[in-house]
Amino acid sequence: MNGPESPTVARVLRGQLCTGCGLCASLSGGEIEMTTVAPGYARPSRPGPLSPAAERMVAEACPGSRVEPWTGKAPNLHPYWGPWRRVATGHSTDEALRHRASSGGAVTALALHALRSGLVDRVVHVAADPQRPTRNIVVCSTSEAEVIAGAGSRYAASSPLAEINGILSDGGRFAFIGKPCDVSALRRLGRVDPRVEAHVPLMLSFFCAGVPSHNGADRVLAAMGCAPQEVVAFRYRGEGWPGFATATLRDGRQAQMSYADSWGGHLSKEVQFRCKICPDAVGGVADIACADAWYGDEAGYPSFEEQAGRSLIVARTARGEAHLEAAVSAGALAVEPLPVDEIDAMQPSQARRKRLIQARTAGVKAMLQPCPEMADLSVAEAARRAQGRETLKDFLGTVRRILQGRR
Repeated sequence: MNGPESPTVARVLRGQLCTGCGLCASLSGGEIEMTTVAPGYARPSRPGPLSPAAERMVAEACPGSRVEPWTGKAPNLHPYWGPWRRVATGHSTDEALRHRASSGGAVTALALHALRSGLVDRVVHVAADPQRPTRNIVVCSTSEAEVIAGAGSRYAASSPLAEINGILSDGGRFAFIGKPCDVSALRRLGRVDPRVEAHVPLMLSFFCAGVPSHNGADRVLAAMGCAPQEVVAFRYRGEGWPGFATATLRDGRQAQMSYADSWGGHLSKEVQFRCKICPDAVGGVADIACADAWYGDEAGYPSFEEQAGRSLIVARTARGEAHLEAAVSAGALAVEPLPVDEIDAMQPSQARRKRLIQARTAGVKAMLQPCPEMADLSVAEAARRAQGRETLKDFLGTVRRILQGRR
Protein backbone atom coordinates (compact mmCIF):
# COMPACT_ATOMS: atom_id res chain seq x y z
CA MET A 1 0.00 0.00 0.00
CA ASN A 2 1.37 3.40 -0.95
CA GLY A 3 0.67 6.55 1.02
CA PRO A 4 1.66 8.50 4.11
CA GLU A 5 2.56 6.79 7.36
CA SER A 6 0.01 6.23 10.11
CA PRO A 7 -0.56 9.59 11.82
CA THR A 8 -1.31 7.87 15.12
CA VAL A 9 1.84 5.77 15.12
CA ALA A 10 3.94 8.69 13.90
CA ARG A 11 2.68 10.91 16.72
CA VAL A 12 3.27 8.22 19.33
CA LEU A 13 6.81 7.60 18.13
CA ARG A 14 7.58 11.31 17.93
CA GLY A 15 6.56 11.76 21.56
CA GLN A 16 8.33 8.57 22.68
CA LEU A 17 4.96 7.34 23.93
CA CYS A 18 5.18 3.81 22.51
CA THR A 19 4.81 0.99 25.04
CA GLY A 20 5.92 -1.64 22.53
CA CYS A 21 2.69 -3.65 22.86
CA GLY A 22 2.58 -4.56 19.16
CA LEU A 23 -1.11 -3.82 18.59
CA CYS A 24 -0.46 -1.56 15.60
CA ALA A 25 1.59 -4.27 13.90
CA SER A 26 -1.15 -6.85 14.37
CA LEU A 27 -3.81 -4.57 12.89
CA SER A 28 -1.68 -3.23 10.02
CA GLY A 29 -2.05 -6.07 7.53
CA GLY A 30 1.73 -6.41 7.29
CA GLU A 31 2.45 -2.70 6.86
CA ILE A 32 4.06 -2.47 10.30
CA GLU A 33 6.53 -4.83 11.95
CA MET A 34 7.85 -4.83 15.48
CA THR A 35 11.59 -4.52 15.85
CA THR A 36 14.14 -3.73 18.56
CA VAL A 37 15.66 -0.26 18.69
CA ALA A 38 18.46 1.09 20.88
CA PRO A 39 18.85 0.80 23.81
CA GLY A 40 16.61 -2.25 23.54
CA TYR A 41 12.92 -1.36 23.30
CA ALA A 42 10.22 -2.91 21.09
CA ARG A 43 9.05 -0.43 18.48
CA PRO A 44 7.08 -0.48 15.20
CA SER A 45 9.17 -0.19 12.07
CA ARG A 46 8.00 1.01 8.66
CA PRO A 47 5.02 2.71 10.40
CA GLY A 48 2.59 3.24 7.61
CA PRO A 49 0.29 3.48 5.82
CA LEU A 50 -2.80 1.82 7.26
CA SER A 51 -6.24 1.27 5.83
CA PRO A 52 -8.84 3.72 7.16
CA ALA A 53 -10.38 0.96 9.28
CA ALA A 54 -7.03 -0.07 10.75
CA GLU A 55 -6.10 3.55 11.44
CA ARG A 56 -9.33 4.05 13.36
CA MET A 57 -8.69 0.95 15.47
CA VAL A 58 -5.09 1.93 16.20
CA ALA A 59 -6.12 5.49 17.08
CA GLU A 60 -8.78 4.10 19.42
CA ALA A 61 -6.71 1.43 21.15
CA CYS A 62 -2.99 2.33 21.07
CA PRO A 63 -1.92 2.92 24.71
CA GLY A 64 0.50 5.58 23.54
CA SER A 65 -2.50 7.47 22.18
CA ARG A 66 -5.30 6.71 24.68
CA VAL A 67 -5.56 4.92 28.00
CA GLU A 68 -8.73 3.08 28.98
CA PRO A 69 -10.52 4.98 31.79
CA TRP A 70 -11.20 3.56 35.23
CA THR A 71 -14.73 4.89 35.65
CA GLY A 72 -17.65 2.49 35.58
CA LYS A 73 -15.52 -0.59 36.21
CA ALA A 74 -16.36 -1.26 39.89
CA PRO A 75 -18.35 0.15 42.83
CA ASN A 76 -15.15 1.28 44.57
CA LEU A 77 -12.44 3.54 43.18
CA HIS A 78 -9.11 4.47 44.80
CA PRO A 79 -7.00 7.25 43.24
CA TYR A 80 -3.85 5.12 43.43
CA TRP A 81 -5.13 1.57 43.27
CA GLY A 82 -7.99 1.95 40.83
CA PRO A 83 -11.38 0.20 40.62
CA TRP A 84 -11.88 -2.65 43.06
CA ARG A 85 -14.48 -5.09 44.26
CA ARG A 86 -12.33 -7.30 46.47
CA VAL A 87 -8.79 -6.78 47.81
CA ALA A 88 -6.80 -9.57 49.40
CA THR A 89 -3.39 -11.00 50.01
CA GLY A 90 -2.73 -14.61 49.21
CA HIS A 91 -0.72 -17.25 47.45
CA SER A 92 -0.96 -20.39 45.40
CA THR A 93 -1.72 -23.46 47.51
CA ASP A 94 0.77 -25.35 45.35
CA GLU A 95 3.93 -24.70 47.35
CA ALA A 96 6.20 -25.52 44.41
CA LEU A 97 4.43 -22.92 42.28
CA ARG A 98 4.44 -20.42 45.13
CA HIS A 99 8.21 -20.82 45.36
CA ARG A 100 8.83 -20.72 41.62
CA ALA A 101 6.73 -17.63 40.90
CA SER A 102 7.87 -14.07 41.52
CA SER A 103 5.64 -13.45 44.53
CA GLY A 104 2.90 -15.78 45.72
CA GLY A 105 2.03 -17.30 42.35
CA ALA A 106 -1.44 -15.72 42.24
CA VAL A 107 -1.46 -14.77 38.55
CA THR A 108 -0.36 -18.24 37.52
CA ALA A 109 -2.83 -19.92 39.89
CA LEU A 110 -5.68 -17.83 38.46
CA ALA A 111 -4.65 -18.71 34.90
CA LEU A 112 -4.39 -22.41 35.77
CA HIS A 113 -7.86 -22.38 37.31
CA ALA A 114 -9.22 -20.81 34.14
CA LEU A 115 -7.81 -23.76 32.17
CA ARG A 116 -8.92 -26.40 34.66
CA SER A 117 -12.45 -25.05 34.93
CA GLY A 118 -12.91 -24.88 31.16
CA LEU A 119 -13.36 -21.12 31.18
CA VAL A 120 -10.59 -20.92 28.56
CA ASP A 121 -8.81 -23.33 26.26
CA ARG A 122 -5.50 -21.48 26.26
CA VAL A 123 -3.55 -18.71 27.96
CA VAL A 124 -1.75 -15.97 26.04
CA HIS A 125 1.27 -14.73 27.98
CA VAL A 126 4.95 -13.84 27.82
CA ALA A 127 7.76 -16.32 28.41
CA ALA A 128 11.53 -16.36 28.17
CA ASP A 129 12.97 -16.57 24.66
CA PRO A 130 14.91 -19.88 24.57
CA GLN A 131 17.31 -18.44 21.97
CA ARG A 132 17.96 -15.19 23.89
CA PRO A 133 17.08 -15.97 27.50
CA THR A 134 17.02 -12.39 28.82
CA ARG A 135 14.42 -11.48 26.19
CA ASN A 136 10.78 -12.43 25.74
CA ILE A 137 8.44 -14.18 23.36
CA VAL A 138 4.66 -14.46 23.35
CA VAL A 139 3.17 -17.93 23.73
CA CYS A 140 -0.28 -19.52 23.67
CA SER A 141 -0.18 -22.18 26.38
CA THR A 142 -2.74 -24.98 26.28
CA SER A 143 -1.40 -27.09 29.16
CA GLU A 144 -0.75 -26.44 32.83
CA ALA A 145 2.91 -27.31 32.38
CA GLU A 146 3.30 -24.65 29.70
CA VAL A 147 1.66 -21.99 31.87
CA ILE A 148 3.85 -22.88 34.85
CA ALA A 149 6.97 -22.81 32.67
CA GLY A 150 6.22 -19.17 31.91
CA ALA A 151 5.64 -18.14 35.53
CA GLY A 152 7.69 -15.27 36.90
CA SER A 153 8.43 -11.64 36.13
CA ARG A 154 10.11 -10.78 32.83
CA TYR A 155 11.71 -7.35 33.14
CA ALA A 156 12.34 -6.77 29.44
CA ALA A 157 10.51 -5.51 26.37
CA SER A 158 7.62 -7.62 25.11
CA SER A 159 4.90 -7.25 22.48
CA PRO A 160 2.04 -9.50 23.62
CA LEU A 161 -0.43 -7.95 21.16
CA ALA A 162 1.74 -8.27 18.04
CA GLU A 163 -0.27 -11.32 16.89
CA ILE A 164 -3.57 -10.58 18.62
CA ASN A 165 -5.54 -10.24 15.38
CA GLY A 166 -4.64 -13.80 14.39
CA ILE A 167 -5.19 -15.13 17.90
CA LEU A 168 -8.68 -13.65 17.97
CA SER A 169 -9.37 -15.09 14.53
CA ASP A 170 -8.42 -18.55 15.78
CA GLY A 171 -11.60 -18.58 17.85
CA GLY A 172 -12.00 -20.39 21.13
CA ARG A 173 -11.62 -18.64 24.46
CA PHE A 174 -8.37 -17.51 26.01
CA ALA A 175 -7.10 -15.76 29.12
CA PHE A 176 -4.76 -12.87 28.47
CA ILE A 177 -1.91 -11.95 30.83
CA GLY A 178 -0.20 -8.67 30.10
CA LYS A 179 1.15 -5.41 31.42
CA PRO A 180 -1.41 -2.76 32.36
CA CYS A 181 -0.84 -0.95 29.04
CA ASP A 182 -1.38 -4.19 27.12
CA VAL A 183 -4.68 -4.80 28.90
CA SER A 184 -5.73 -1.19 28.29
CA ALA A 185 -5.06 -1.66 24.58
CA LEU A 186 -7.03 -4.90 24.47
CA ARG A 187 -9.96 -3.34 26.34
CA ARG A 188 -10.03 -0.42 23.93
CA LEU A 189 -9.76 -2.75 20.96
CA GLY A 190 -12.87 -4.43 22.35
CA ARG A 191 -14.76 -1.17 21.87
CA VAL A 192 -14.43 -1.56 18.09
CA ASP A 193 -13.85 -5.31 17.68
CA PRO A 194 -16.55 -7.61 19.13
CA ARG A 195 -14.19 -10.59 18.94
CA VAL A 196 -12.50 -9.41 22.14
CA GLU A 197 -15.63 -9.85 24.23
CA ALA A 198 -16.44 -13.13 22.50
CA HIS A 199 -13.02 -14.76 22.89
CA VAL A 200 -11.32 -13.17 25.94
CA PRO A 201 -13.33 -13.96 29.09
CA LEU A 202 -10.44 -13.18 31.45
CA MET A 203 -7.76 -10.46 31.46
CA LEU A 204 -5.08 -10.64 34.13
CA SER A 205 -2.47 -8.02 34.86
CA PHE A 206 -0.03 -6.88 37.55
CA PHE A 207 1.41 -3.75 39.08
CA CYS A 208 4.15 -2.62 36.69
CA ALA A 209 7.18 -0.51 37.60
CA GLY A 210 8.02 0.04 33.93
CA VAL A 211 9.68 -1.73 31.01
CA PRO A 212 13.48 -1.75 31.06
CA SER A 213 15.48 -1.89 27.83
CA HIS A 214 17.52 -4.94 26.92
CA ASN A 215 20.51 -2.93 28.05
CA GLY A 216 19.20 -3.38 31.57
CA ALA A 217 19.59 -7.14 31.44
CA ASP A 218 22.98 -6.73 29.76
CA ARG A 219 24.05 -4.53 32.67
CA VAL A 220 22.98 -7.21 35.12
CA LEU A 221 24.91 -9.87 33.22
CA ALA A 222 28.00 -7.67 33.03
CA ALA A 223 27.88 -7.04 36.78
CA MET A 224 27.63 -10.82 37.29
CA GLY A 225 30.64 -11.34 35.05
CA CYS A 226 28.61 -13.30 32.47
CA ALA A 227 28.96 -13.06 28.70
CA PRO A 228 25.50 -12.95 27.06
CA GLN A 229 26.44 -15.64 24.52
CA GLU A 230 27.20 -18.07 27.36
CA VAL A 231 23.78 -17.71 29.01
CA VAL A 232 21.35 -20.57 28.32
CA ALA A 233 18.66 -19.61 30.86
CA PHE A 234 17.83 -16.45 32.76
CA ARG A 235 15.32 -15.70 35.51
CA TYR A 236 14.73 -12.13 36.62
CA ARG A 237 13.16 -13.32 39.89
CA GLY A 238 11.47 -16.30 41.47
CA GLU A 239 12.59 -19.50 43.15
CA GLY A 240 11.88 -17.65 46.38
CA TRP A 241 10.41 -14.24 47.21
CA PRO A 242 11.54 -11.91 45.88
CA GLY A 243 14.11 -14.36 44.51
CA PHE A 244 17.38 -13.68 42.73
CA ALA A 245 18.21 -12.74 39.19
CA THR A 246 19.81 -15.98 38.03
CA ALA A 247 21.87 -16.70 34.92
CA THR A 248 22.62 -20.31 34.00
CA LEU A 249 25.68 -20.73 31.78
CA ARG A 250 26.54 -23.34 29.18
CA ASP A 251 28.96 -25.08 31.53
CA GLY A 252 26.24 -25.44 34.18
CA ARG A 253 27.47 -22.71 36.49
CA GLN A 254 25.02 -20.17 37.85
CA ALA A 255 25.47 -16.51 38.73
CA GLN A 256 23.03 -14.63 40.95
CA MET A 257 22.17 -11.09 42.01
CA SER A 258 19.67 -9.94 44.60
CA TYR A 259 16.41 -8.33 43.51
CA ALA A 260 17.39 -5.11 45.29
CA ASP A 261 20.61 -4.94 43.26
CA SER A 262 19.27 -6.17 39.91
CA TRP A 263 16.15 -3.99 39.84
CA GLY A 264 17.34 -1.13 42.00
CA GLY A 265 20.86 -0.91 40.62
CA HIS A 266 20.39 -1.73 36.95
CA LEU A 267 16.97 -2.50 35.47
CA SER A 268 15.12 0.48 36.94
CA LYS A 269 17.69 2.81 35.35
CA GLU A 270 16.65 1.62 31.89
CA VAL A 271 12.86 2.11 32.04
CA GLN A 272 11.34 3.68 28.91
CA PHE A 273 9.86 7.18 29.03
CA ARG A 274 6.22 6.22 28.45
CA CYS A 275 6.26 4.21 31.67
CA LYS A 276 7.31 7.27 33.66
CA ILE A 277 4.10 9.07 32.72
CA CYS A 278 1.80 6.04 32.96
CA PRO A 279 -1.53 6.90 34.62
CA ASP A 280 -2.43 3.24 35.15
CA ALA A 281 0.52 1.12 36.21
CA VAL A 282 -1.68 -1.03 38.46
CA GLY A 283 -3.74 -2.94 35.90
CA GLY A 284 -6.82 -0.88 36.65
CA VAL A 285 -8.88 -2.24 33.74
CA ALA A 286 -7.93 -5.91 34.12
CA ASP A 287 -10.41 -8.34 35.59
CA ILE A 288 -7.85 -9.10 38.30
CA ALA A 289 -4.50 -7.43 38.99
CA CYS A 290 -1.80 -8.82 41.25
CA ALA A 291 1.40 -7.50 42.79
CA ASP A 292 3.97 -8.12 45.49
CA ALA A 293 2.36 -7.77 48.92
CA TRP A 294 5.60 -6.59 50.45
CA TYR A 295 6.03 -6.62 54.21
CA GLY A 296 7.43 -3.42 55.71
CA ASP A 297 10.80 -3.12 57.43
CA GLU A 298 11.41 -1.15 60.65
CA ALA A 299 11.47 2.11 58.67
CA GLY A 300 8.16 1.27 57.01
CA TYR A 301 9.72 0.60 53.60
CA PRO A 302 9.13 -2.72 51.79
CA SER A 303 11.55 -5.42 52.89
CA PHE A 304 13.21 -7.54 50.21
CA GLU A 305 14.40 -10.21 52.62
CA GLU A 306 13.78 -13.72 51.28
CA GLN A 307 10.59 -15.31 52.62
CA ALA A 308 7.51 -17.27 51.55
CA GLY A 309 5.80 -15.51 48.64
CA ARG A 310 2.74 -13.35 49.17
CA SER A 311 0.67 -11.76 46.43
CA LEU A 312 -1.57 -8.73 46.50
CA ILE A 313 -4.78 -9.58 44.63
CA VAL A 314 -7.26 -6.95 43.43
CA ALA A 315 -10.46 -8.18 41.77
CA ARG A 316 -11.76 -5.28 39.70
CA THR A 317 -14.68 -6.50 37.61
CA ALA A 318 -17.66 -8.71 38.43
CA ARG A 319 -16.12 -11.34 36.17
CA GLY A 320 -12.80 -11.06 38.00
CA GLU A 321 -14.39 -11.27 41.43
CA ALA A 322 -16.32 -14.38 40.42
CA HIS A 323 -13.17 -16.01 39.05
CA LEU A 324 -11.20 -15.22 42.20
CA GLU A 325 -13.95 -16.70 44.38
CA ALA A 326 -14.07 -19.80 42.19
CA ALA A 327 -10.29 -20.27 42.39
CA VAL A 328 -10.39 -19.95 46.18
CA SER A 329 -13.33 -22.37 46.44
CA ALA A 330 -11.46 -24.86 44.25
CA GLY A 331 -8.46 -24.72 46.57
CA ALA A 332 -6.13 -23.10 44.05
CA LEU A 333 -5.54 -19.99 46.16
CA ALA A 334 -5.41 -19.17 49.87
CA VAL A 335 -6.41 -15.56 50.56
CA GLU A 336 -6.99 -13.10 53.40
CA PRO A 337 -8.94 -9.82 53.08
CA LEU A 338 -6.96 -6.58 53.01
CA PRO A 339 -8.18 -3.00 53.55
CA VAL A 340 -7.41 -1.12 50.35
CA ASP A 341 -5.49 1.68 52.10
CA GLU A 342 -2.94 -0.83 53.37
CA ILE A 343 -1.64 -1.17 49.82
CA ASP A 344 0.07 2.21 50.33
CA ALA A 345 2.64 0.60 52.62
CA MET A 346 3.16 -2.39 50.33
CA GLN A 347 3.59 -0.37 47.13
CA PRO A 348 4.91 3.11 48.08
CA SER A 349 6.73 3.60 44.77
CA GLN A 350 3.51 3.05 42.84
CA ALA A 351 1.69 5.51 45.10
CA ARG A 352 4.38 8.14 44.58
CA ARG A 353 4.38 7.72 40.82
CA LYS A 354 0.61 8.03 40.56
CA ARG A 355 0.41 11.25 42.55
CA LEU A 356 3.14 12.77 40.34
CA ILE A 357 1.71 11.82 36.95
CA GLN A 358 -0.07 15.15 36.64
CA ALA A 359 3.18 17.05 37.26
CA ARG A 360 5.09 14.91 34.76
CA THR A 361 2.48 15.19 32.02
CA ALA A 362 2.26 18.93 32.65
CA GLY A 363 5.98 19.07 31.90
CA VAL A 364 5.43 17.15 28.67
CA LYS A 365 2.67 19.51 27.57
CA ALA A 366 4.66 22.59 28.58
CA MET A 367 7.29 21.49 26.09
CA LEU A 368 4.59 21.13 23.42
CA GLN A 369 5.13 17.40 23.19
CA PRO A 370 2.40 14.80 22.53
CA CYS A 371 0.81 13.14 25.54
CA PRO A 372 -1.62 10.20 25.73
CA GLU A 373 -5.27 10.91 26.40
CA MET A 374 -5.80 9.86 30.01
CA ALA A 375 -9.28 10.89 31.10
CA ASP A 376 -11.11 9.45 34.13
CA LEU A 377 -8.04 7.82 35.66
CA SER A 378 -8.03 9.74 38.97
CA VAL A 379 -4.87 11.60 37.95
CA ALA A 380 -5.97 14.93 39.42
CA GLU A 381 -7.30 13.33 42.60
CA ALA A 382 -4.01 11.49 43.14
CA ALA A 383 -2.08 14.72 42.48
CA ARG A 384 -3.90 16.42 45.35
CA ARG A 385 -2.11 14.01 47.69
CA ALA A 386 1.33 15.14 46.51
CA GLN A 387 3.54 17.62 48.33
CA GLY A 388 4.30 20.87 46.55
CA ARG A 389 8.04 20.26 46.59
CA GLU A 390 7.85 16.84 44.92
CA THR A 391 5.35 18.14 42.38
CA LEU A 392 7.65 21.00 41.35
CA LYS A 393 10.68 18.70 41.28
CA ASP A 394 9.04 16.22 38.91
CA PHE A 395 7.61 18.94 36.66
CA LEU A 396 11.03 20.57 36.27
CA GLY A 397 12.73 17.20 35.97
CA THR A 398 10.48 16.22 33.09
CA VAL A 399 11.10 19.54 31.32
CA ARG A 400 14.83 19.11 31.82
CA ARG A 401 14.82 15.57 30.44
CA ILE A 402 13.00 16.71 27.30
CA LEU A 403 15.33 19.67 26.78
CA GLN A 404 18.34 17.40 27.16
CA GLY A 405 16.90 14.71 24.91
CA ARG A 406 17.11 12.12 27.70
CA ARG A 407 13.68 10.55 27.28
